[in-house]
Amino acid sequence: MAEPTPRRNEPRLRPAPLLFEPAQVADDPEHFFDLESIDDPRAQLTRATELAQAFRAAADRAVEFQAMAAAQLADPRRFDRLTPADIAERAEWTEDYAKKMVEFGRDLLRGAEGGGRGHADPV
Repeated sequence: MAEPTPRRNEPRLRPAPLLFEPAQVADDPEHFFDLESIDDPRAQLTRATELAQAFRAAADRAVEFQAMAAAQLADPRRFDRLTPADIAERAEWTEDYAKKMVEFGRDLLRGAEGGGRGHADPV
């Protein structure tokens, strides 16, 4: 079972590194991070679990960066600030989701200013 997403003041797990896939290998639809070449199901389960955790952690981190960028773009102190509708259009979100992401990003940025980075889900 996957580890839950870390919350405020909890350390982040360090997932297994995602290994680079060369372009010629990535073009093969049967190839996926060399999992198909692992014969031992125990080893395959272990590596597949590591990859799943790494992808989840990468997705969570990417969402945090999206939120922080949205908050910065919506900052009223910016002369070129964007509206939630503009942000939603750029990110292919709904306007309501963009508003939540802006608030989430503001929370993250406030946490970073205080010396730590908290994590909370935007919805």
